[in-house]
Amino acid sequence: MVVRPSIVRRIADPRDAAAPPRVPRYTPAAALDAAADRSAARSALSHSSHDPASFYRRATFLKSAARLDQAPPDTGAEVAFAGRSNAGKSSALNALCGQRGLARTSRTPGRTQLLNFFALDAERRLVDLPGYGYARVSIPVKAEWQGVVADYVERRRSLKGLILLMDVRHPLKPLDVQLIDWVAHLGRPIHVLLTKADKLGRGAAARSLEGVRRALAEAPLQPSVQLFSAVAAHGVDALAGVLDRWLERVN
Repeated sequence: MVVRPSIVRRIADPRDAAAPPRVPRYTPAAALDAAADRSAARSALSHSSHDPASFYRRATFLKSAARLDQAPPDTGAEVAFAGRSNAGKSSALNALCGQRGLARTSRTPGRTQLLNFFALDAERRLVDLPGYGYARVSIPVKAEWQGVVADYVERRRSLKGLILLMDVRHPLKPLDVQLIDWVAHLGRPIHVLLTKADKLGRGAAARSLEGVRRALAEAPLQPSVQLFSAVAAHGVDALAGVLDRWLERVN
């Protein structure tokens, strides 16, 4: 992965230092009660023509790949989900698709070591990329993951965009910034999900969202940003709208 000089602006204004939570500075280089009722509600929702995410509830696991040459044929269109190992990628995919066990989740970050492909139809796919930034993963393994992700993002012709997940409480860490710079240099569109929004109050989450938007205002291709909570299913419809555009899906 080639790391280019950062194009992402600093976020925090010293005047905002007292407003919790403050988006950190960085160095640029670098419900329903009963289970039966919940199941019935999800089933009804999945068949509702008014549900923007209903198309994504048909997702099925397709295959995993340790190398790009093991991936499905490079045809059609796909969108990849990327982020730090503790950003909640698998949970976000499960929330989008309304399937609790579609993408495997783990209490131990760094378990996703493969490119995982999920089919939406014959020509459209979602991809769960290996997470990055987990300190307990060995350096050789990290290098291998980075090589696989770099090959995929640089060479995959069917890749239409990247969903970048960041914890709303700790956005734009150095590795996030490097990824944004690199993907922007490749001309790939980016949509940022600020995950775990349920961990903050509404005002604090809104401040974090605005801070990230300001920081990315001068980035090439103008990455879009939204709040997201897998637990509360907040932001699922907005995410589905982005995917619809990238995958050129006609309702």
